[in-house]
Amino acid sequence: MHIFVKNITSTLLDFIFPPQCFLCKRSGSVICMTCLAALQPLSIPRCQHCHTILTTKGTCRQCWEHPLRLSGLRTFSAYRGPLRTCIHALKYEGRKQLAEPLGCLLAEAYTSYNLRTDIVLPVPLHTTRLQERGYNQSALLAAVCARQLGIVYRDDLIIRQRPTRPQVGLSLQERSRNVTGAFQSTCIFTTGAFAKRRILIIDDVCTTGSTIEACANALFAAGAHSIWGLVLARPDTG
Repeated sequence: MHIFVKNITSTLLDFIFPPQCFLCKRSGSVICMTCLAALQPLSIPRCQHCHTILTTKGTCRQCWEHPLRLSGLRTFSAYRGPLRTCIHALKYEGRKQLAEPLGCLLAEAYTSYNLRTDIVLPVPLHTTRLQERGYNQSALLAAVCARQLGIVYRDDLIIRQRPTRPQVGLSLQERSRNVTGAFQSTCIFTTGAFAKRRILIIDDVCTTGSTIEACANALFAAGAHSIWGLVLARPDTG
């Protein structure tokens, strides 16, 4: 009953005070159709495994030298322009309503890449960071994506057991060391808990994939069959 009343209230408020497009300020939706069309994937060559932007088709140097254990990593688009503005607002400005349209873009990307998974989960925040921010933007995105796809959503399967430095500005090796051992499966059994399960880990932005890889290692240790990463954006370089 509480959820029903909340939904009715939200609908009435939207009718009286229609939402404005975050980008162009037109009334009608959180992100209007015109601006949403500007947040489309870029048709540029990417690594077949980690999705790093390439100058030619194939596998990137990083995957030749230090391949991710992940089954694969996919990105929606590049971290620039209007998409970067939206992600920054969701993550740092409390614009949680942006999670709905951005999560739907992730669901569209999932379908376009023909991914097949059983469980969707977000990259977790450490409790200290979660208390500071008040929410986990990746969890908001993952919940919307899972709902759109009709896939089970869980946010209680892994935890960030220690705080980590921001990855911005760190080298590939520093990023890897920063998150190594930072995540742990919450399952009672250390092995076999995810036998034959296909898992999708969602985050807002990634650069090298080190954070999602660290999450995946905890899940592989619990017996996951395959683990894919899916993120909204990745910088043009790095």
